[in-house]
Amino acid sequence: MPQSVKKNAEDRMDKAIGALRRDLTSLRAGRVTPSLLDRIQVEYYGAMTPVNQLANLTTPDSRTLLIQPWDKSSMSSIEKAIMKSDLGLTPSNDGIVIRIVIPALTEERRADLVKMTKKFGEEAKIAIRNIRRDANDEIKKLEKAGISEDESRKHQEDIQKFTDKFVAEVEKVLAAKEKEIMEV
Repeated sequence: MPQSVKKNAEDRMDKAIGALRRDLTSLRAGRVTPSLLDRIQVEYYGAMTPVNQLANLTTPDSRTLLIQPWDKSSMSSIEKAIMKSDLGLTPSNDGIVIRIVIPALTEERRADLVKMTKKFGEEAKIAIRNIRRDANDEIKKLEKAGISEDESRKHQEDIQKFTDKFVAEVEKVLAAKEKEIMEV
């Protein structure tokens, strides 16, 4: 039983790292990609919908993102969602498509992106620590149900080792993304 608790905790921590990587793809470091808009949700007929489910996203060149909505009535909603996002992008609407021209990254913008990267990293670390707490609570319940105190302590130490390993992985992912952002 404690093995399943540890395995579950390890799987959940691995998913937290995957979520961090997904979040970091939405931060532009060099070339523009449609994944830049992955986190943007648009209110569409009363439901929050990802922009990539409402439009075709293309990159005609390295600094332009083209959004071609399937339903023309959703253009203003998509524009508003992009403006409200923390990406700092300004869309232009010509009635058929929405264009987002991404300016070259300035040193100030790069510093802002690094701050956002660190924020995502901190959220991932918090998620990993919460998973550790949940797993330790389950182990303590098993201790009351019949496993020895020494065995409980050993399992909690194993869970701490997983936690340390995954926090180090978060640091490694953040360092790679920061290096990518600061590269000129």
